[in-house]
This record gives sequence, structure tokens and C-alpha cells, in this order.
Amino acid sequence: MLTRRHIRVKVMQSMYAFTQSANDNLIVEQKFLQKSMREMYDLFLLNLDLMVQVKNKAQDYIEKSQKKHLATSEDKNPNLKFIENSLLLKIADSETLNELLEDKRLINWHQDDEYVNIIWEEVRQSEIYQNYLASEDSSFQEDKEFVIKIFKEIIAPNDKLYDYLEDKKLTWLDDLPIVNTSILKFLKKEKDDQLELKIPKLFKNKEDEEFAVDLFRKTLLNQETYIDDIQEKTPNWDKDRIAGIDSILLKMAICEFMKFPSIPVKVTINEYLEIAKEYSTPKSSIFINGILDKLSKEYKKDEKINKIGRGLM
Repeated sequence: MLTRRHIRVKVMQSMYAFTQSANDNLIVEQKFLQKSMREMYDLFLLNLDLMVQVKNKAQDYIEKSQKKHLATSEDKNPNLKFIENSLLLKIADSETLNELLEDKRLINWHQDDEYVNIIWEEVRQSEIYQNYLASEDSSFQEDKEFVIKIFKEIIAPNDKLYDYLEDKKLTWLDDLPIVNTSILKFLKKEKDDQLELKIPKLFKNKEDEEFAVDLFRKTLLNQETYIDDIQEKTPNWDKDRIAGIDSILLKMAICEFMKFPSIPVKVTINEYLEIAKEYSTPKSSIFINGILDKLSKEYKKDEKINKIGRGLM
């Protein structure tokens, strides 16, 4: 689920929290980073489960409508297209997802089902839903496109759901953009001919999991040296004038130059420029690019960078 860029963002957030807090216990902050990444995965699973619970709520609605004393013809013969949506059924039937939800005791939507009701009502009254029911098409592709639309336009931007997540776990607010992107990527990749839903793991492999902790620790432990190098390239700048996020991103990038021999310099620079564009000031990427370009050339000249593998410089 987490890409290397996502991991860098999580480390950046933890670095920022560490520098802003009075706490100087590296071990405590490292554990918090690891815990926040696990909780981010919980949010990913809960988002998948929320879509299933909305489908179940729709089924309850239909069953209650059929039992009404003055049930209309539409109540008695409802359109079942939504509750029979092939992608939603696939998610609901996933043994992997259900086992993860049970093991992690993620029962939020059973305890707080009013939020499922809120989402269901918005879906039911939406033009997306009405157009979907009215369509005569019946295909996995149409079902998938519908699920993606309701997630993008109804679930992800829902203010009440946002407030609920903020109350449950403060770190989830920072995680939402990454989780929502991961959900959409997951939904778009799903194919009709795949029998079992492939729920992604939090980390692609052990190396990525170790990368998160190593990048956090090595950046913090060597940051004084990195700060000196940054100041040499910004002689007319007081260090307090450099934006907090920019300073953190520069230190993380320098750490990758020096301490991660398998990551190409160009990859490191490009990754931190993209993160700066999204999380820092409008001119940050230009500023960061200039500093990293100068430092990488100087490090290469002084043989401080030792990359392993062909083409990694």
C-alpha cells in the first residue's frame, strides 16, 4: 500500500512533530512513527469496509421498504443494482479483508453506524446513484466506475466523516490524502477475472519497512552535519528563515545521498521536489532543487557519495 514516496512523507511528518515537541527521546518518536503507519493501514481497511457497510445499509433500506404497510410498486420491486454491484460484493466477500478487520478489531462502522447512514443517504440522493440505477448497462467496468465515483465525490470529501476521523485519531487527518489515493489506486486496479480480492499489505516488502525507520533515525542522528552543509550553500540565509518543512526535506535528501547507497541521486532529488510541491511553499521546490543540485555535485567530487549499482549516480 505505501510507496516509497508515502514513506518519505510519513517520515517528514514525524520529523516535523519531533522538532516541534519538547520530547528528545528518539526511541519514543520512532515507535510513534511505526504506530502511525500501522494506524494508517487501519484507516485504509476501514475505508474499504465503509463501502461494504453502505451497501448493507442499502439492503436494509430495501427490505424495510418492502415491509411498509402502504408499499408502492417500486418498494415491492426495487432496483437491486447497487446491492448487487459486483465490485462491492467482491470486497464484502474478501476473506483477507474480513480477517484483517476482525484481527485488528476494526468495528467502527458497527459501533458508529450513524456515519454509515449519513453516507448512504448522500449516495441515495445523488445524481451518480440515480444515473447508475437508470443505466441499462450491466458490467464489472460500470460497477467499478460507479464505486470509484461515489468514493471520490461522496465519501472522501464528506465533512462529517472527516470530523469523525479527527476525533478518533489525530494522525488520520494527515494520513487521509495518502489513504484516499491508495484506495482509488486499489479500486482502479481491480479486474473482473481476479477471483480473490488482493488486499495490499502496508509495506511492499521488508526493505520498505526498514527504510522508514532507517531514514528517520539516520536523518535525526546526523542532522547537525547536514544543517552545516545546508548553511554553506545558503550563506545569505539565516537558518530560521528556511521554512521548517524545507529544512526537514533537505536533511532527509542529504541523508539519502550519504546513507542509502542503493537509491540513485536523481531519484532522491525528484522525490523530494514532488513532496515539496505538495507540502511546502510554492517556491520551495525551486529552492530545494538548487541546494540539492549543488550539494550532490560537491559530494560526488569529494567522493562522499558511494552508490551501488550501474547508473545510480
